Amino acid sequence: MEITKIEDKKNKLIFKIEGEGHTFCSILKDELNKVKGVVVASYNQDHPLIGLPKMIIETDGSISPKDALEQAIKATKKDSSDFKKLVEKEL
Repeated sequence: MEITKIEDKKNKLIFKIEGEGHTFCSILKDELNKVKGVVVASYNQDHPLIGLPKMIIETDGSISPKDALEQAIKATKKDSSDFKKLVEKEL
């Protein structure tokens, strides 16, 4: 995975993610939209096979986009860990 920053402002962050697709970006987008202070969290990918996903995060100023991203990443890691434990227990 490689991240390329496109725009980095006080309340807006845009970056491309090389090596990931819709699954990862959709999960990250959903977690970002749960973070208080996030106004817009979305991504687009020009072409599903050759395009790079571009993530867009905008906040209301009560939190920086980078801090919102860190919160979303932590939540994603926790959800993954919880799911792993459930699978190990049940299977």
